[in-house]
Amino acid sequence: MFKYIIFDLDDTLLDFHRGEIEGIHKILEQQGIQDIDQGLQTYLSINKHVWEQIEKGVPSQKLLDTRFSLTFSKLGLTVDGKEIEKKYRSMLNHNFYTIDGAEQLLQVLKNMGLILLVGTNGVKKTQVDRLTGSGLDKYFDHYFISDDIGFNKPDIRFFSPIFKKYHDLSTNNAIMIGDSLKSDILGSRKAGLKNIWFNPNNNANTFEFKPTFEAHSYKDIEDILKK
Repeated sequence: MFKYIIFDLDDTLLDFHRGEIEGIHKILEQQGIQDIDQGLQTYLSINKHVWEQIEKGVPSQKLLDTRFSLTFSKLGLTVDGKEIEKKYRSMLNHNFYTIDGAEQLLQVLKNMGLILLVGTNGVKKTQVDRLTGSGLDKYFDHYFISDDIGFNKPDIRFFSPIFKKYHDLSTNNAIMIGDSLKSDILGSRKAGLKNIWFNPNNNANTFEFKPTFEAHSYKDIEDILKK
C-alpha cells in the first residue's frame, strides 16, 4: 500500500504547455516577429536542447539565459537574451493554469490519507508561485525542487533529500507520478521507486525501459493507487 505520492508538476498537474505557448507568442510579437509559428518552432527546438543539457547536469540558469538570444539569432535578430529571459520568467511565474481534473484528483488522494509531495525540476520561485496561484499548494506536505536541491531529475541525487526528510519513505510505500519518461520515470527508476507514467496523449514509449504503470487519465491514476 502506498503512503507517499511524489508528483511532478509541469504537464502532470499544472498546464505548463498552455502558459508556455502564450508567453512565447507575446515575446515574439514584442520583438516584431511576423511568422509567429516559425518563431515558436524555433524556440521549442532550442529549448528542448537546453533542457536536455540541464537534465544531464549542466547548470541551468546559464543555459536558460541563452535560449532567447539563440532563438532570435536564428530568426535574424540580435537581442538581450538574458533580459528577455527575465520577462518570460515573470510570465511563467503567473502561469496558474491547471490540467482539468487535477485538483479533484489531489482531493481524492488526500481523502485517502496519502501524503502528497512535489518532486519537480525548475526554478523555485516559478514553481512555488504557480502552485500558490493555482491553489494546489494546500494539498502538498512538502516541495522538492531541483533549483533547491542542486540536481535535476533523472539524476538519482535529486531524490536523496526526499528519503532524508521522510525516514520511513521506502521503495515499497512511495511512488512517482509524472509525464516525462526521461525525467520522472527514469529518475524514479534510478532511485528504486515505483512510478506512474501520466500519458494522456497516448505517446509511444521510445525508450528501452518501461514505467511500473501507465495512466492515460487521472481516473487511471486513482484506480492504480486504490489497488
